[in-house]
Amino acid sequence: MTLFSTFVQPFSNDIGIDLGTANSLVYLRGKGIIINEPSVVALNLKTGQVVAVGRQAKEMLGRTPQHIRAVRPLVNGVVSDFEVTEEMLSYFLRKAQAGTRALIGPRVVIGVPSGITNVESRAVRDAAKNAGAREVYIVEEPIAAAIGMRLPIHEPRASMIVDIGGGTTDIAVIALNGLVRSKNLHVAGDRLNIDIIAHLRDEFKIVIGEGTAEDLKFAVCSVLEEDAPLEAPVRGRDLVTGLPKEVVITDEDVRDAIAGSVDAIIEAIREVLEESPPTVVSDIMGVGLNLTGGGALIHGVPELLQTMLELPVNIANDPLTSVARGTGTIAEKLHEYSDILLDEDALPNLETT
Repeated sequence: MTLFSTFVQPFSNDIGIDLGTANSLVYLRGKGIIINEPSVVALNLKTGQVVAVGRQAKEMLGRTPQHIRAVRPLVNGVVSDFEVTEEMLSYFLRKAQAGTRALIGPRVVIGVPSGITNVESRAVRDAAKNAGAREVYIVEEPIAAAIGMRLPIHEPRASMIVDIGGGTTDIAVIALNGLVRSKNLHVAGDRLNIDIIAHLRDEFKIVIGEGTAEDLKFAVCSVLEEDAPLEAPVRGRDLVTGLPKEVVITDEDVRDAIAGSVDAIIEAIREVLEESPPTVVSDIMGVGLNLTGGGALIHGVPELLQTMLELPVNIANDPLTSVARGTGTIAEKLHEYSDILLDEDALPNLETT
């Protein structure tokens, strides 16, 4: 690292951020993951002030008066509202560094979806700098997830990552610290919620909110038929009468709702495998694909992928934190991972002294 970086290190923090569409996680050097909150910001439209960020703001979704708006500033893993993203990052950085001895802004590594444009990457970088970061480095999420899962990405042996997040599903084949093949699909957790909402509206004539769909997805969702059917009561508004209504939803109902999206994810994985060199496919057949992200927690997903793709499937120890742990590892050993960062030509000299 540079002489300046060596000098300021004791007075600055190293932070890794998984800036997700649904949730953001923050890793602080020496402490691990200390923040895991929804990527939601509540704004007062009259004053323009931020009312709440994270978990508190998410609880306001669908419940706010007209002058308060709860928004998600990230869509499909990229910044859709720059100013709100900046406010959210500022909140996370302040909260992460509370009680530390930092005198200057932190050095931050942020995970972004694979294949994003230079403009989208620059928006993330600028938002973080405006939020108080001293230095900002960008890494693609599949690589960060692989590092978080301690896969041997630096070796001439291929590893495959399938990261089913909130806004996107990232599918990547990694070897020698780079992406051999990758595909970013805008079909993930949020799309499954939309599928459930649409299915209940069409089949049961009941309107539910996104939060209810999210709870239902994890309570009774299974992509495989269960020996003992799962079911749960769901409350919403009757589409015909406009009055409150409660229905009982089974795992079969949810499975029917999300079938199209699940098929799209499987087809995208097939495409990446088909486009990969034969030697790479041979490596993957030997070690299997690595599944991470919130989608890995949906019942039956690993088994379905193994059956449909005829490959072993390895689930991350903690699928929700793989990317955050990876960005944290990179932040702690930045000079070792400098070649995997995006926009290297814009980065300061990271060579060791």
